[in-house]
Amino acid sequence: MSALLSDGGAVLTRQLQKARHAPALLVLTQTMPITMLLFFGYVFGSALAMPGSEYREFLVPGLLAATAAGGLMTGMFTAAQDAHRGVMDRFLTLPMSRGAVPLGQTAADLLTTAVGTVPLMLVGLAMGWRVENGAAGAVGAFGVLLLFRFAMAWVGTYLGLISASEEAAGQLGSATFVLPLLSSAYLPTAGMPSWLRTVAEWNPISAVASAVRELCGNTGAGAAAGAAWPAAHPVAGAVVWSLALLVVFVPLTARRFARGRD
Repeated sequence: MSALLSDGGAVLTRQLQKARHAPALLVLTQTMPITMLLFFGYVFGSALAMPGSEYREFLVPGLLAATAAGGLMTGMFTAAQDAHRGVMDRFLTLPMSRGAVPLGQTAADLLTTAVGTVPLMLVGLAMGWRVENGAAGAVGAFGVLLLFRFAMAWVGTYLGLISASEEAAGQLGSATFVLPLLSSAYLPTAGMPSWLRTVAEWNPISAVASAVRELCGNTGAGAAAGAAWPAAHPVAGAVVWSLALLVVFVPLTARRFARGRD
């Protein structure tokens, strides 16, 4: 365990240094959610039944959840680059724990996300979003978001390791933008067709978005009548989804990395 943590810390440092030398990518990933918040909040908000301020209060937790789900895309890109540029092969020749590389990569993603989420929250506060349940609610919501981001980063890392090429990983990663659209991140599920509502309510992004709303005391925290279990119990649903993904994909990713490129 000590070797895993020590080697994982070394990989984490490498990833942070790598990110420091790609400031344009960092700026893009941090400003995109803010741009979406401004666009959705002021353009779509005026066209919905919810008043503008009420919709923005509903939207901010949804965008925080969608940003957390972005760990799927970043994990995929990072793992695919290392796998297809020979970096993974070099790591495999070193006397280090085989689980250290994916652990360091996902931990670095988690750290940068934790820092990068702050500007989005500040813009949300400026637009009228509030944490009504005090510091405990804010800490709980932040913990749920980071746990989900960590889980999604492991899923993305596994998909990146099994991708046929960097291009294939990029195409699949770009397609993941659809996932928040099939959830309650941007719109309530109550007005959706029944089949789409079922898909959205079982989407883990919906559980995370609703959990943040419930913990922060925001608009849209209550579940509609007859909602699926994750929608009716969003905090428990978000935690269960995150832990289930970790239980499945942490060992899968570690084993896949240890095998190297087939």
